[in-house]
Amino acid sequence: MKTFQIYRSTRDLPKTWDTLVKHDVFLQSYYLEALVQGGPSNIKIYFVGIFSDDELVGVAIIQIVNLYLKDMFRKAEVSCAKEFFRSIISKILKGNVLVVGNLTHTGQHSMFFNKKKITLTEYAETIYKAVTALKNDFYREHRKPIHAILLKDFFVNEMKLKKTPVFDSFNFHEVSVQPNMILETRKQWSNMQDYVSDLSKKYRDRYKRARKKLGDIYCKELDLHAVQLNAVVLHTLYLNVSSNAKFNSFILPQDHFFVLKQKLNDNFKVFGYYLNHKLVGFFTLILNSRQLETYFLGYDTKHQYGNQLYLNMLYDMLDFGITQRFTSVIYARTAMAIKSSVGAKPRPMVMYMKHTNGTLNRILKPVFKLMNPKQDWEERHPFK
Repeated sequence: MKTFQIYRSTRDLPKTWDTLVKHDVFLQSYYLEALVQGGPSNIKIYFVGIFSDDELVGVAIIQIVNLYLKDMFRKAEVSCAKEFFRSIISKILKGNVLVVGNLTHTGQHSMFFNKKKITLTEYAETIYKAVTALKNDFYREHRKPIHAILLKDFFVNEMKLKKTPVFDSFNFHEVSVQPNMILETRKQWSNMQDYVSDLSKKYRDRYKRARKKLGDIYCKELDLHAVQLNAVVLHTLYLNVSSNAKFNSFILPQDHFFVLKQKLNDNFKVFGYYLNHKLVGFFTLILNSRQLETYFLGYDTKHQYGNQLYLNMLYDMLDFGITQRFTSVIYARTAMAIKSSVGAKPRPMVMYMKHTNGTLNRILKPVFKLMNPKQDWEERHPFK
């Protein structure tokens, strides 16, 4: 028989937790502690351990987010029809949403189980029991209901939750989301010149032009002390980008990057761009085994287009990935066209969602079809 335990603090996690999930930084207790200490104020994090007898055989990360979609459609002019549907979606989903996953990062870094000790069906059924218990506990404690349950993010060819009995029993909807942009590095690349040599002439010239446009802006890594000293500037630059997103479910707190650097140490990198000793941009990376995960970034909009700051960041992320011998650079979602121009390929992803109100859940399917992203961008092919 498989049982579960819900933990509200990383201090209470089983001693074998980190051993089970040693392959993934995003499931390690030190990263989870950073997320608790430096995470968005509207997100509460819980941890689920699944046991076979007394042995830990599976884990999951659950977040309850206070989500008001009406406030999270940012600065984007839309048609009256789209505004109408936004209003409907806001009314249906507003309030507290339970997420099996990590809203602050793209990818499936929230669910893992030992396939030799527990089947996918057993795992899914036990997770849903934990979700139900947490939903009920939340209502008893806060007298507020959970309006929707979301399971994110899944590559379409991995972890086939859709084939488990629990999926059909509880009427989840599969919803397409923007693809994860991933660049697989080539074994023959040892530096950026090797990468540039594999580009077609058009994209080789583009690379050289972007590098030239940086002008006097230079990039350097920030240590823990520098991250702390520049916390306000880093947050302001982050908000420049975040506030212009069409949709956002949270805002990172001012100390987020400092807390992550403090907890993750060398597994979290912060690179700043300086002009006349003034910080005008930055990007962050999380080192996850042999995968390099890009994280949040920010910039002074005055230097975005003239200096091609964002494109240069993509190149510098790749430079680090190549020289440090990572097998792939995970560029995540958004700005798919420009990421594909660097060489990243889109990998389709889905999430699973249900409304806790049965009637509303039945009408969600056509609503979600309206929300599904359409590929209105042209994939680039930069290599020879």
